Amino acid sequence: MATVEFDDVTKTYPDTTSNAVDHVSFSVERGALCILLGTSGSGKTTLLRMVNRLADPTSGVIRVDGVPTVEQDPIALRRRIGYVIQQVGLFPHLTVEENVRVVPSILGQKASETSSRVDELLALVGLEPAEYRKRYPRQLSGGQQQRVGLARALAADPELLLMDEPFGALDAITRGRLQDELQRIQRDTGKTILFVTHDVEEAFKLGTQVVVLDQGRLMQEGAPVDLLAHPANAFVGKLVGSANVLRQLEYLPASAAQEPGDSPGSQRISTHATLLEALLQLMQSRQSALTLEDGGQSVGQVTLSGISRVMMAARQMADDQAAEEAATDSQASENVPVTPEAV
Repeated sequence: MATVEFDDVTKTYPDTTSNAVDHVSFSVERGALCILLGTSGSGKTTLLRMVNRLADPTSGVIRVDGVPTVEQDPIALRRRIGYVIQQVGLFPHLTVEENVRVVPSILGQKASETSSRVDELLALVGLEPAEYRKRYPRQLSGGQQQRVGLARALAADPELLLMDEPFGALDAITRGRLQDELQRIQRDTGKTILFVTHDVEEAFKLGTQVVVLDQGRLMQEGAPVDLLAHPANAFVGKLVGSANVLRQLEYLPASAAQEPGDSPGSQRISTHATLLEALLQLMQSRQSALTLEDGGQSVGQVTLSGISRVMMAARQMADDQAAEEAATDSQASENVPVTPEAV
């Protein structure tokens, strides 16, 4: 498993007035599934492309396993980093089997040596080897092509996998299935994954770490729950939907509404359950409280009023941040000098 460090990274393209990436610093731990989240033009794809030297930083340093990328041969670096893009990029004249073994072949491995590896990878991404091995890309659906692209990226057994909006062009059902497959693969293999998306639901479902970018700058970095419960500013709050009651219920843990004491004879619920699960259990059991447990030990209780307080606090935080942003915008407009042409 690989680590990735971004140390004051800036990227400026010629003939532009602003930085595509602007002094970004954060680290990705081994085995993390790190989401780069932001709107169009936020710098997330540029940041990803600098990891495997499809672009290099104008200033700052990116390190993979402690070694600066600019000190590594770009071809050798790319061969040990998996790369999956939205357009898939399968070779149309090669079969599925041949597409998957492209990188091992470049590394000098014979077809006879990689045959079992191809079958293993196809099975890993949910494609029956006997059925799909000899097919061509044109004979596959969009979701199947994306699975083959993922298998190809894993063929050389890279420690690091880069994924640039790989499921963005797929329908919702296929996208959900591939997200589930990626989670399973990541759990089974322990790969470190950097994943670009503009979809907040996808980010929260997949990510163990979410990095929010805006106009090339790092806005906030942390676990999905941290961003939802404690957005750093109004932009992050609006992007992740910190005032969205349903999202709060879906992703915040039951422990967010923890209260002291317990209710003898009440049903029990884990601290790792979501607020939504706690709410549904309270409604179904018709009990006034649930005993909150961690590792089999009672640590407190959850009530409807406690869940309501969490929701109201989140809404108040969002309102406060929106008011602060409006005040800042108003002050900035007042400070704009008036020119004769504007009068």
